[in-house]
Amino acid sequence: MTSSPFEPFVKKVTSKVKSKEAHEMIKKELTHHLQELSHSYQKIELTKEEADEKAVQAMGNPFSIGTNLNRLHKPKMDWIVLALFVAIVAVSFLQLLGLEYEVYVGRHALFYSIAILALVGFLFFDYRKLKNLWMFFYGAGFTLLVSTYLFGNMMNGATRWLTIGGFTLDVTLTLFLFFLAWAGLLDRINVWNSVNKQVLLIVLFWAPIFVYLQLPHVMLSIIYFFSVGIMFAVSRVHKKIAINIVGFTLGMGFIFIGFMIFTGRGSYFFARMSSFLYPERDPYGAGYMYFLVKDLLSQAGWFGNGFINDGNRQALPGAHTDMAFPNVVYSLGWVFGIFLCIMLLIFIWRISSNAFKTKDLFGRLIVIGGATFIAVPTLWNILMGLGFAPIMEVSLPFISYGGSMLLFYNAVLGLILNVYRRKDLVEPTI
Repeated sequence: MTSSPFEPFVKKVTSKVKSKEAHEMIKKELTHHLQELSHSYQKIELTKEEADEKAVQAMGNPFSIGTNLNRLHKPKMDWIVLALFVAIVAVSFLQLLGLEYEVYVGRHALFYSIAILALVGFLFFDYRKLKNLWMFFYGAGFTLLVSTYLFGNMMNGATRWLTIGGFTLDVTLTLFLFFLAWAGLLDRINVWNSVNKQVLLIVLFWAPIFVYLQLPHVMLSIIYFFSVGIMFAVSRVHKKIAINIVGFTLGMGFIFIGFMIFTGRGSYFFARMSSFLYPERDPYGAGYMYFLVKDLLSQAGWFGNGFINDGNRQALPGAHTDMAFPNVVYSLGWVFGIFLCIMLLIFIWRISSNAFKTKDLFGRLIVIGGATFIAVPTLWNILMGLGFAPIMEVSLPFISYGGSMLLFYNAVLGLILNVYRRKDLVEPTI
């Protein structure tokens, strides 16, 4: 390589490419192409030196090539996603107006400032460095999850936080750690080609769900289940391995469901479903919230009641958190509520479609998994607010008040934008 004219030619090309991250990929591509040209010329009885020289000449002006490659390999930003994000952030502040929680606007601004710092940090960090750390992320996530179950703080019959040395850790952090772990693991799913490894994989999948349900935090288990499942579906797993894993998963799932039904947690889930399906059986108890939300929405009208702190909004528990959507519809009306739903769906569709704009499998898994992490609670929260899903503890991503969830969703969005930003800078792995 050093004795051929390839290296100085490649250096001239890369001198015009501003992105240092793209240099190595460009060097490999150009060198491979030059070698192919040289070999083709050697077949017509040119010496290697003559063939190398002719190959370089055939490529043309290196500076012109470099200028064109610089345009191709510039970091990209999805401005549509960012514009939608800004609009959604604005709604998150609107929904606090007029409530007794209006004093939290300043605190919400502080939470968002920290969350956006996390977004920016994950946006400019090289996400590929996370790929080989899946065991660390899984171990940290599971350790924190079990520690929360054993030593966490209980409120309203459920364990949500773990206090360590004056710092309070939300169990939601485990979801983020598992997200990173499974993205790295599924990037190399085809090395799990023995039965023993596949059984271990199924145990790794179901173990967090089991602990989430013991807290209990049903919504986190649902988000985890769908996110990992969809990442698995796009992981390019070999057909034989996929069939084995799906079969083992279904078998373990039936055992798991049976265990939950015949233990104390089964009654908890049945009670939740019963209050959703038959709220009229306990209108002043478990079914109360369903009637309250239905009555609130019936008074919303097309253009709402404005940001007034009337009795209806005061009576709605969690109006700034889990019930943010009914709160927004009641205040601004069904026209704005429909607009908000469309905006959120476009936002989710846009970030989901970005998964297929990168040729890096690990990046694709991050985007599709992150999009699912955002989509599942978004859809559930809206359907819950409309009375089409059981009421659970689930915030509306980027809109509901709460520091931990804002930090989590902004970090995920930062990684999604990171993958899009580097889509023309990373070497293809698909």
